[in-house]
Amino acid sequence: MLIALSLFIGFITAFIGSIAGLGGGVILVPVLLFLGDQLESFHWVTPQSIVGISLVVMVFTGLSSALSYVKHNRVDLKMGFLLMGGSIPGGLFGSWLNQFFKTDSFELFFGIVMIGVSLVFFLPRDTNWRLFKGGIPREKRVNGQTYFYRVPVIVSIIFAFGVGVLSGLLGIGGGSLIVPALILLFKVPPHIATATSMFIIFFASITSSGAHVYLGNVDWMQTLLFIPGAYIGGTVGAAVNRKLNSKSVEWFLRILLILIGIRLIWQGIG
Repeated sequence: MLIALSLFIGFITAFIGSIAGLGGGVILVPVLLFLGDQLESFHWVTPQSIVGISLVVMVFTGLSSALSYVKHNRVDLKMGFLLMGGSIPGGLFGSWLNQFFKTDSFELFFGIVMIGVSLVFFLPRDTNWRLFKGGIPREKRVNGQTYFYRVPVIVSIIFAFGVGVLSGLLGIGGGSLIVPALILLFKVPPHIATATSMFIIFFASITSSGAHVYLGNVDWMQTLLFIPGAYIGGTVGAAVNRKLNSKSVEWFLRILLILIGIRLIWQGIG
């Protein structure tokens, strides 16, 4: 029962995360917090253990998704490596901060972040408005169509560092912040933003999870149960992303993240 449940959770979180470029941590972490309250078999759940598991699992989610996206030329590699320059050191710092959180304060903070992320998804995207006018001009050809956009270097690195801190602290991978920011602030096309996000998540999760392994936060016996489902889910999600209209998925995520956020805040202050 435990093995089947873990495989299913790994698959569904990676599947949804890969479709939207979120990495799956925004779903995996709250699910494990919930199961820790409800099932005796998940008695081992703590903020440190679930973040460690989430980040290790996202290495495999990111790997399977990134390989698929790179193969179909959807990843902006130059932008991806630029953002990694901020997200990797940020992830290491966030991993160090995680050790100071207890369950109640972790749930409260995580809930607030989830609601904030869900509200970001409600911001309009079909507009020519962009906050940052300058930056390196980028040109990317996908499915026979050429897209033009700009990536501001300094702003991107600072933003990526902040995302990395939240990723290492909460185990959410950072995609829930990277994707909306690339689309809303830099006007990167959604499918390129999603693919590039999963590419970044793969490398950032390696360093952040390595920090949690060093700090002793990774229970390998539990973690290994989630990895096979996550790898398959990431591959299938990337394939579905190429065919699916992402708006329906985003509406599902908006509602889901709000509900998750409200529940975690309620638990945190309860």
